[in-house]
Amino acid sequence: MPLDHRLSPEHEELRRTVEEFAHEVVAPKIGDFYERHEFPYEIVREMGRMGLFGLPFPEEYGGMGGDYLALGLVLEELARVDSSVAITLEAGVSLGAMPIFRFGTEEQKREWLPKLCSGEMLGAFGLTEPDGGSDAGATRTTARLDESTNEWVINGTKCFITNSGTDITGLVTVTAVTGHAENGKPLISSIIVPSGTPGFTVAAPYSKVGWNASDTRELSFSDVRVPAANLLGEQGRGYAQFLRILDEGRIAISALATGLAQGCVDESITYARTREAFGRPIGANQAIQFKIADMEMRAHTARIAWRDAASRLVHGEPFKKEAALAKLYSSEIAVTNAREATQIHGGYGFMNEYPVARMWRDSKILEIGEGTSEVQRMLIARELGLPGA
Repeated sequence: MPLDHRLSPEHEELRRTVEEFAHEVVAPKIGDFYERHEFPYEIVREMGRMGLFGLPFPEEYGGMGGDYLALGLVLEELARVDSSVAITLEAGVSLGAMPIFRFGTEEQKREWLPKLCSGEMLGAFGLTEPDGGSDAGATRTTARLDESTNEWVINGTKCFITNSGTDITGLVTVTAVTGHAENGKPLISSIIVPSGTPGFTVAAPYSKVGWNASDTRELSFSDVRVPAANLLGEQGRGYAQFLRILDEGRIAISALATGLAQGCVDESITYARTREAFGRPIGANQAIQFKIADMEMRAHTARIAWRDAASRLVHGEPFKKEAALAKLYSSEIAVTNAREATQIHGGYGFMNEYPVARMWRDSKILEIGEGTSEVQRMLIARELGLPGA
């Protein structure tokens, strides 16, 4: 199906609304939160009131009845100004609420989704472990069913988990080995663990290079007991479920990366028009003009890529390869654009008061989180049918 790059009136109205919010509400405040390594609760509350956390979910669960394209548009506009706010929304929707919506029982959906959609509560996605990054199937966290109490007993550690330790975090969906198949292969299941459950310990926030106004922590589980009914989806299908969630999440990360890349263009244009050297604006120099033109080309191409993948998802078409392509390209050009924007700003680009310094620090993780660039290349090769891929 050919991609129509034009947005519907509803999508365009949403994009403009969030663009205005990002520049008028987020931009003036986020730098201080970032420097203090502080979670921006007041901004997140406002995003909740706008309905952003419920965008792709049905109204019956408290959502806005939108789609993944709408979510991507919002993430791109937020990331043009700040990635910490954007990743808080992305993780809250794609990783926190979406697994419950995709795989939860009706009871689980009605219990958790209304609060997650309103932004009153954040959910987290407990997949990555200290000994298993790209090899997410090498899960060591275990969960055994205590039949005497009909409870799961969970033990293990998760790391690099976004939104896992805020004051409004309500749950973490954890992958754990719940048994083994006849061939010895571990059966991985997904289990909802509410915040505050005894034995569930949330570590202090990481000291990170970037995304400093977002929440990222290590989690540990020591004989954590939750009801058997907290199993999310079918037992033994947790890994497959999360692969689906990651495929969708890559579209969202691609939109975020595109926003950061475009933000670098925006800041560079403003600076090139006002900064003078040798008696004229530096934007009058062809070397600067070509840098910015190339930056715009990359951001535009990345936008087409993520929207194509989102369109396929919305229309129920296969999108795994397109999501990997979009995530790979957009994350790598975000790093390139951030580097070029810093260079254009010269010494000022190294000062934290300038947004490009924040963008430079935030860009690198996009080549790592939700599937490294190497993993994306593996997925693309596999989808192309290459031998051994």
